[in-house]
Amino acid sequence: MANNDTNKAKPLASMVFAALFSALISAGAYIAIPLGPVPLVMQNFFVFLTALLLRPRDALFSILLYLAIGSAGLPVFSGGTGGIAHFFGPTGGYLLAYLPAMIAGSFIAHLRREKGSKTAALLINFSAALVAALITYIIGLPWLKIAAGISWKATLAAGLYPFIIGDIVKICAAAVLAIPLRERLEEILHG
Repeated sequence: MANNDTNKAKPLASMVFAALFSALISAGAYIAIPLGPVPLVMQNFFVFLTALLLRPRDALFSILLYLAIGSAGLPVFSGGTGGIAHFFGPTGGYLLAYLPAMIAGSFIAHLRREKGSKTAALLINFSAALVAALITYIIGLPWLKIAAGISWKATLAAGLYPFIIGDIVKICAAAVLAIPLRERLEEILHG
């Protein structure tokens, strides 16, 4: 009987962690570290961390929940804003890009790896977060260009260049932090 209760608890625990990571992504919109003219906002850090820690299905649920509560009007998007209109504005491509970015990042992060190989885990984590970031830019930048009606030069100046260094820092931090966190999370969620 206890084993049956444990099996039921795992899906519930997965949903709880997916909701928790959705809340962390939401909170990241409010956490800004002032570094020069463009503050380092932690929202992408939590997107990367979610992809690295949660299995693809749970990571997808987490980002879908985040997008749903934001589109419902809760102020969880960058700058503490919300509403469905954000999907049709200049940042809509970045928001929608979180879906394939999360799936790809989580899939890569959960590739088979040797137990105990911290170097391999770090490289896989870095690669997974980097792919997630690249997908976000590949979808977000053209959307920004079209929605804002600006040139490619202006698009890159507004939507890429100010964020490259910050995203590299967030990718590295998430890749390192995910190693001990993932070990503990795997114990909790998957025995």
